[in-house]
Amino acid sequence: MGTGNQKWGFTHLDALKTQQKSVGITFRFSNFERIKQQDQSPMTRSLTNPFRSASTSFFVFACLLLVLFSCQEKKDYSKAITDGYYFHEAQKQVTEVIIHDIFSPPVATRIYSYSSLAAYEVVAATDPTNYAPLMGQLNGSEAIAVPVPATIYPPLAALAAYYQVSTALIFSEEKMTAHRDSIFGLLQEKGIPQDILDASVAYGQAVGDQVKAYAKKDNYHQSRSFPKYSVSSEPGTWQPTPPAYMEAVEPHWNKIRPFVLDSAAQFKVNPPPAFSTEPNSEFYKRAKEVYDIQKQATKEQTDIAMFWDCNPYKMNVKGHVMFATKKITPGGHWMGIASIASAAAGKDWKGTVEALTLTAISLNEAFIACWDEKYRSKLIRPETYINQHIDENWVPLLQTPPFPEHTSGHSVASTAAAYTLAQLFGDQLHIVDSTEVAYGLPVREFDSFSQAASEAAISRFYGGIHYMTAIEEGSKQGKQVGELIWKKISTRPDKAAGKK
Repeated sequence: MGTGNQKWGFTHLDALKTQQKSVGITFRFSNFERIKQQDQSPMTRSLTNPFRSASTSFFVFACLLLVLFSCQEKKDYSKAITDGYYFHEAQKQVTEVIIHDIFSPPVATRIYSYSSLAAYEVVAATDPTNYAPLMGQLNGSEAIAVPVPATIYPPLAALAAYYQVSTALIFSEEKMTAHRDSIFGLLQEKGIPQDILDASVAYGQAVGDQVKAYAKKDNYHQSRSFPKYSVSSEPGTWQPTPPAYMEAVEPHWNKIRPFVLDSAAQFKVNPPPAFSTEPNSEFYKRAKEVYDIQKQATKEQTDIAMFWDCNPYKMNVKGHVMFATKKITPGGHWMGIASIASAAAGKDWKGTVEALTLTAISLNEAFIACWDEKYRSKLIRPETYINQHIDENWVPLLQTPPFPEHTSGHSVASTAAAYTLAQLFGDQLHIVDSTEVAYGLPVREFDSFSQAASEAAISRFYGGIHYMTAIEEGSKQGKQVGELIWKKISTRPDKAAGKK
């Protein structure tokens, strides 16, 4: 991953040709080559040495070129990166790779979190007056121990840190590397000198390496070898759902070290109603609500369900053929909203990185808390219950994702992310959410983060994949997560000192 003397999209010859063109000089090698060939003849060498004369002329000419080039004004690269554009682009590429590699919603938020954290630590190190490091505040973390070089371009270093970590956490490394090289090449064209570029990238990668070392201790790699979930035959417990009947996703996610939570079980929610198949029972009524809403759903309710689907496991069946539709994760959608909000609020690159980092951490903690409850209650999904006890031919509008019911992941994650974004920008920020346009869905607009979160939560009811209880309790859980994050950590130096 080191850059060495790599030129991002340039070679010395490319630079020479560019400079020649800029001063109106056309340099031709034909005469030189012909003289050189003559000089290689024994007879020519015995009479005279035209090659030496040509070499002397070439040397003089090269010196003149050097003088001309050195007199040219260097580009001012101080404004090469001012806003969050390049960080938005890097994150969009991470999202594309997450979709391509089919990472689960909890794993996706882990990728966003550590990648953004690495970039943020560069922000804090290079602007300690306005930003406090999070390393040292987060569970199990230590302050970054990499001295800041005198001659770096901080936003480029932050980008390098982001790429360094994100590339290490996905499968398709070549896709991230190619994107990084393309972005760095564009930035070099803006006049960033090679020595500044090399120093900035080296520093960013060194910070990234320390964040990677922190990530390695969160129990993720150990959890890859934990046993698979064993489906129970006990009535009311989760069963795999059609069409793929996939095994349960990440049943041990509550073993992952959280950034802020004291434990995965810190915010236990009210349990779902007692399981029952009796028509007058509370559980049956909750299932019947899901069944009825789909029969009565308006176009707006259907549109809401489809917009927030965010199911990376959606399978399509045509005859005997089954194939996947690759979709963005719920966390990916909210990271997109964080990018859109940063741009709408006119945040510079530092403020953008701060917003992305805190949003990602909020999502990460939300999924840890939610998944802990999912595999504690292990509740049957509406699709399974309705098919068994109400209508065997009923199919939900949305495809049921492969994990237990209670609580709703969308509800927990959306509420936590919206709470954090409201602290950063104020809740009443108009958002034109174009996150899903690239995946064939239209733009939706919201007047506040809380409005977007509420819509994301209720979308699971409209889609037929969650009971209202899971949505109501999930939203409460998400708010508790969001509040805790802002209580325990801070990016402001005056507040962070007392939180370590």
